Amino acid sequence: SNGGLAEIFTVFAKTPLRDEATGEVKDKITAFVVERAFGGVTHGPPEKKMGIRASNTAEVHFEGVRVPAENVLGAPGSGFKVAMNILNNGRFGMAAALAGTMRGLLAKAVDHAANRTQFGDKIHNFGAIQEKLAHMALLQYVTESMAYAISANMDRGAPDFQIEAAISKIFGSEAAWTVADECIQLLGGMGFMKEAGVERVMRDLRIFRIFEGTNDILRLFVALNGFQLLGIQLRGLQKALKQPLGNAGLLAGEAARRLRRKAGLGSGLSLREYVHPDLQESAHKTVQCLDLFAETADALLLKHGKKIVDEQFVLKRVADGAIDIYAMAVVLSRASRALSQGLPAAQHERLLCDTWCQEVS
Repeated sequence: SNGGLAEIFTVFAKTPLRDEATGEVKDKITAFVVERAFGGVTHGPPEKKMGIRASNTAEVHFEGVRVPAENVLGAPGSGFKVAMNILNNGRFGMAAALAGTMRGLLAKAVDHAANRTQFGDKIHNFGAIQEKLAHMALLQYVTESMAYAISANMDRGAPDFQIEAAISKIFGSEAAWTVADECIQLLGGMGFMKEAGVERVMRDLRIFRIFEGTNDILRLFVALNGFQLLGIQLRGLQKALKQPLGNAGLLAGEAARRLRRKAGLGSGLSLREYVHPDLQESAHKTVQCLDLFAETADALLLKHGKKIVDEQFVLKRVADGAIDIYAMAVVLSRASRALSQGLPAAQHERLLCDTWCQEVS
């Protein structure tokens, strides 16, 4: 991006590093700040792209470029971590941008439905059109709720929000594509024309499922991060089992939790004190999904062990479950706030929250 315009580049390159423990030399990724003024930096012609054509994209070539040691970003060999942090910071804002895009598409679709007459009536009175608009509004609300939740966590100084950012990027990019597609469908033949402006939005939106980490890879990232944390927990239990007398409380708690699950009583988790009374049914559905998700993840990790990293079909389904449950949590939080504060749109938000929780449970 901006390869033909930029004067300063963030560059990742393999550099030979010696392992102090073994003495072995290996190539590891290091991040550098490179200036065009260093010399040896050239670029190719702008790429002809499907969308985001206002963004300059070009190949950048480096030949004999000498980079000062002080231009290394982070420690030598830590380039992958630097890249992940950059991508992470790029993802969290996507939900907000995509929620705004969906709001604009929804406004265009509503305006058309309110003014278009067919079969002797305005088309917004037809059930099929109402369903499309409702689904578009639901996807927009969930995405916007994710943006609010991540922003709030960041404002409070949360040190780690990478999974939430990845989830919001996956959900928001796919939701926005669906909303754009439905907007074109609702506008009919006019939606297919350049004049309506939606085809350009759709072309621009396609890149969101690819850049800042493809949605396919991010699903694996979401699932494997979750399994990593679960693996740490299970290893802790294994250690406790070797010294049962000193860890009686921990083992008793885990045994009670598993017995409750086997008996169909769930984990005992409750959201009652956090959720508005009008949303208790949706909160209960969320807890049920959480319990089932936790039980399934336990079983999968025990079945596959370390080989879970190779079970991509399973990981994708686990990620989809995590995304849906996170979405339930953020809409519950936002709708509860709206109801508690008596906001004008509170009852509308309650309907959106209940509808989402019903659909995915």
